[in-house]
Amino acid sequence: MIYRDFQGIQLSMLGFGTMRLPVLEDGQIDTALTQTMVDYAMDHGVNYFDTAWPYMQNHSETVVGACLKKHPRESFYLATKFPGHMVAETYDPADIFEQQLEKCQVEYFDFYLLHNVYENSVGVYDDPRWGIVDYFVEQKKRGRIRHLGFSSHADLPCLTDFLDRYGDKMEFCQLQFNYLDWTMQHGKEKYQLLEQRGIPLWVMEPVRGGKLASLAREDEQRLHALRPDDSIASFGFRWLQSFDNITMVLSGMSNMEQMADNIRTFDHLDPLSDAEQDIIMEAAERMKNSVPCTACRYCCDGCPVGLDIPDLLHKYNQLRIGSGSSVKMQLDALPKEKWPEACIGCGACAAVCPQKIAIPDQLAAFAAELDKVPSWADVCKERAEAERREKASRGR
Repeated sequence: MIYRDFQGIQLSMLGFGTMRLPVLEDGQIDTALTQTMVDYAMDHGVNYFDTAWPYMQNHSETVVGACLKKHPRESFYLATKFPGHMVAETYDPADIFEQQLEKCQVEYFDFYLLHNVYENSVGVYDDPRWGIVDYFVEQKKRGRIRHLGFSSHADLPCLTDFLDRYGDKMEFCQLQFNYLDWTMQHGKEKYQLLEQRGIPLWVMEPVRGGKLASLAREDEQRLHALRPDDSIASFGFRWLQSFDNITMVLSGMSNMEQMADNIRTFDHLDPLSDAEQDIIMEAAERMKNSVPCTACRYCCDGCPVGLDIPDLLHKYNQLRIGSGSSVKMQLDALPKEKWPEACIGCGACAAVCPQKIAIPDQLAAFAAELDKVPSWADVCKERAEAERREKASRGR
């Protein structure tokens, strides 16, 4: 197992992310298989386990805590998160934190994160009514949190602003980072920002929820010609091994096959060769350019409703490769008059597009696809209702 140093702690570079635990036919977590996977991970050198309040319909923390309970507390590092990104009328960090300690059956968390600091949630973390950051800084002083950090899906300006204000309190940052998002979501610039601030990177979505576990046939053939026995996902993980500022790579493993394959990949340091790097980056370029916008912005000056058309087309490309909830979250930070549905179809943009993109048609298609994706507020309401029903059931 590759280990990376974090403040004198040796962390396995591969971490077990528990957002996608195995489930039974009725949709409940397969606790027996999860226990087997936790035990296998620890037997093979994995010592970092990541969970969160809303994962697996609010059950991940409980199951992960139970699975880890059979192992000595000093043999693993446990991380969870405060759900300030979820839409709610009030926020009570103390109540949530105490429940998390109880659910996970621990007296302290090795790592604790502010969950998804982004454009729409940063106000929650800033709000003096809740005192969220101050509360968790205090818990760190008391030893109930060993290391405090945050996760984020924010764009670069919001991420930069948050670090300007709270960077001295944040010891690590967890971001969506992979070879597709290196350019698709300004991964390069975000990586450089963290590196400049001296904040190590924890990676989430290293294969984009499975999107990078399979590629176009010709790309897979080229990779297998170089390494016929390796999974396509392993190339994405090995791409990450070359970054010095990456401490942790979280993988949401759902079965033993994924776990065994990932552990083989992280058995020793083996970054991509130049040839492998060329193949996957070429594949990424084809994937992200579903709509071949070059962001020249010729279309923007003449738009009668003032849409940021390149940004919308960029988000549409993200949606087309399976980032529905992330894209909806980003759009939620914009006023409705800046959404793709605000396009009036005048065609002024298409008339000046050097790439000959039928922009009104693309924006209409984007709007139609968005209608199929639930809003983040609806997701939060559904989770809150599920939690309410569970509490009511326990009370009977």
